[in-house]
Amino acid sequence: MSDWTLTKTRLFEGIWEGVLTRAGTGSAAPNLRVTFLDSPVHGVQVKEDAPQNRWVVRIPIPTEAIADGVQTFLISDGDSGALLDKITMISGEVLADDIRSEMDLLRAELDMLKRAFRRHCVETM
Repeated sequence: MSDWTLTKTRLFEGIWEGVLTRAGTGSAAPNLRVTFLDSPVHGVQVKEDAPQNRWVVRIPIPTEAIADGVQTFLISDGDSGALLDKITMISGEVLADDIRSEMDLLRAELDMLKRAFRRHCVETM
């Protein structure tokens, strides 16, 4: 278990941004470990925001991670090994199939509601 809590703020222009806060006391800088396919992600920035008592985290999304399918980055505490957060990106045909199945489900539910509403209208006349 880690004293650190990581909260995502945004993903913009290929940079994942978040805020890191510590539950306990201590002044040591955080030791983050970010991996993609068990390889470290380079260019991770962790800057102290002392007035807010937090750390600002910026993680660049490498171009090799932009591909069809589901891509996952793990953000962990380098000292304790505890998982703080994960970044999951879904793109390509995997996403298209998911959206199509959701649309089919919505259509089926809408058809069911239309039939029930029509039946209700006929029964109440």
